Amino acid sequence: MTSEAATAPAAPKAKRDRTHYLYIGVIIAVVLGITVGLVAPDFATELKPLGTGFVNLIKMMISPIIFCTIVLGIGSVRKAAKVGAVGGIALVYFLVMSLVALAIGLVVGNILDPGTGLAVTDAIKETGQSQVDAEAKGTTEFLLGVIPTTIVSAFTSGEVLQTLLIALLCGFALQAMGSAGQPVLRGIEHIQRLVFRVLAMIMWAAPVGAFGAIAAVTGSAGVDALKSLAVLMLGFYVTCFLFVFLVLGAMLRLVAGVNVFSLFKYLGREFLLILSTSSSESALPRLIAKMEHLGVSKPVVGITVPTGYSFNLDGTMIYMTMASLFIADAMGTPMSIGEQIPLLLFLLVASKGAAGVSGAGLATLAGGLSSHKPALVDGIGLIVGIDRFMSEARALTNFAGNAVATVLIGTWTKEIDKGRVDEVLAGNAPFDEKTLLDDHVGAGDGDGTPEVPEQGGEKELARA
Repeated sequence: MTSEAATAPAAPKAKRDRTHYLYIGVIIAVVLGITVGLVAPDFATELKPLGTGFVNLIKMMISPIIFCTIVLGIGSVRKAAKVGAVGGIALVYFLVMSLVALAIGLVVGNILDPGTGLAVTDAIKETGQSQVDAEAKGTTEFLLGVIPTTIVSAFTSGEVLQTLLIALLCGFALQAMGSAGQPVLRGIEHIQRLVFRVLAMIMWAAPVGAFGAIAAVTGSAGVDALKSLAVLMLGFYVTCFLFVFLVLGAMLRLVAGVNVFSLFKYLGREFLLILSTSSSESALPRLIAKMEHLGVSKPVVGITVPTGYSFNLDGTMIYMTMASLFIADAMGTPMSIGEQIPLLLFLLVASKGAAGVSGAGLATLAGGLSSHKPALVDGIGLIVGIDRFMSEARALTNFAGNAVATVLIGTWTKEIDKGRVDEVLAGNAPFDEKTLLDDHVGAGDGDGTPEVPEQGGEKELARA
């Protein structure tokens, strides 16, 4: 018995070591992908399905993870007003930060004038026009699109907001059922454990996906193709950097007393995953798990993270602002401030319909330009070649904004364990990479429900 007890903790550590090597493998795959893209560009572009397939594997897990997380979070909270307060604070915060991001992009874009002097060919015009019919949605279509055709179609359509709506309805229904709903909650908890285990298995394909995605992008764009757009790319990256570390970092320190560098170090693997896939959605399930492990209550995480992925798109806001100004300058028809503000306010709303659709940032930008200044749509083709490179900064900024938002909203609603935050960020309570589930009993649901100790006990049995 003694020897068994002594060896029991060793197994999870071995698993963590292997996941550490997995992410080293991702870095190596990215370097190899860039090399192949430069040496054999034609062959590299044929590798794109590898990256697409990996991102699709991640995306297929998002709906069940969001559903389980939200239903468990809401269903175990006794006071519905708590969830309403979290949602209201989150939406107001998201709106304010989106406006701040738009304003910063507007200022930097007007200072740089990056598109001045560029020539627009007929081929580029055709590429731009082809984007108008893409997947961007109008405001009315977006709002109606939140309602799924059936309760099951919310899981099959891949629409995050539809899944969010169904999860909210089910969560409140189970909450109203009281003790009669506990068996259902327990069943959903087991499903959540299964879904996270499947996700952990999928993550072993990350190096293959990263290699294919990076090789394809490098092979299709090449080095020379990026030179004329270097100012726009550099300006966009610098703007995102300043927004994340100055604006978000300052708020995180002032409101929650958390160092932004410590938080991002804790989320380092997620940032690496996003960098290799250019999709913040690839890290959504891990962000949910890690925020709960950090000490933010389940209702706050369950509402803030999925909603933020659709409404808190800081990087997309900056991108759309700078890209629209870039295109206007390149087309030789720069916009006045009076023309810029209505366009950007429209994009603020329209971008919500672009959430979760790969490449839809470009389509939404085309839709906005088409409705406000149709002549500029021809210039969309100018940025198609580097859109994927810029999407990495977009995705990283969106992810950072949602991570910070979760901590801030948890602080404002007093649904965060400050001691637990310090312990985790100090490295004293490592995240369990084996299950992607939080075994911390004290994180809780925020209202002291008795199910929490039972959940912890079940997790210990599952681990054994």
